[in-house]
Amino acid sequence: MSVKPVVLLSHQMLAPMQAALEAQGYEVGRRWDLTPDQAAQARAIVHAGEVALEPAFLASLPRLGLIACVSVGYDGVNVPAARAAGLEVTHAKGLNADDVADHALGLLIGGWRNIVIGDGVVRGGGWRDGDRMGPRAGLRGRKLGIMGLGAIGEAVAVRAQAFGMEIAWWGPREKPGASWPRADSLLALADASDILVIASRADETNRRLVDRAIIEAVGPRGMIVNVARGSIVDEDALIAALKDGRLGRAGLDVFETEPTPPERWADVPNVVLTPHSAGGTVDSIPRMVAQALENVRLFLAGEPLMSPVSG
Repeated sequence: MSVKPVVLLSHQMLAPMQAALEAQGYEVGRRWDLTPDQAAQARAIVHAGEVALEPAFLASLPRLGLIACVSVGYDGVNVPAARAAGLEVTHAKGLNADDVADHALGLLIGGWRNIVIGDGVVRGGGWRDGDRMGPRAGLRGRKLGIMGLGAIGEAVAVRAQAFGMEIAWWGPREKPGASWPRADSLLALADASDILVIASRADETNRRLVDRAIIEAVGPRGMIVNVARGSIVDEDALIAALKDGRLGRAGLDVFETEPTPPERWADVPNVVLTPHSAGGTVDSIPRMVAQALENVRLFLAGEPLMSPVSG
């Protein structure tokens, strides 16, 4: 039996954190090669919040008391069930909002202004003078709808406002003091928007909430940008709408299954794709890792946590 506190890593993507945890004096167990003794003694688990933590696995960790999500999102954790089992849950609240918002605007501009398509034209030798006579619409005066006005949604709004766009938003709860008007419903927001940016926290209440009706409300001249979670969008409906021209464009950093199969997108037009990288910068990742490590330290010391999940 280990005399050091045992802290688990939930996913191989978090393996680089092992050295930092060991430097803090913990024994590190890794879920993918976990020993029975480590499972029996684990006090905390450092987790990638979008990955599902199955109830059966949590039940196999009798001394577990903390799930410390390195990510802002924690949709892979059943928070009410965790709390009912006496587990604390923390996350990286707001630490990468600016980076995600920057990426959202990058996807938006790259898709709306045909920047990615244009790059392919130039590299492929397809540049002809006549091609420049079919220009795209600019952004000034375009209506931007934001689904979810949390830290990321607000950062998107501030950036888009600097481009001269008209901002509105929708979320399930009012936000007194918000600087932009709230639509009556998500459908009303989509119908009024040239571009819809999805920036909301994912949970069971909004799974595939962006369905065929919402997608078609944005329409053949509109665009959808998703930097939240792939679960919020009916991806099959989105792909069909892009192929049929019922949706004009899309910019996606998140997907229903990750990594997303490349063949799924091989013949899908007018879409810009990135590999769930919006929040991963050399600025934000160290902050997120440091906060998760500090939450582990605070928990094991019996002190108040730094960033508990609220609600």
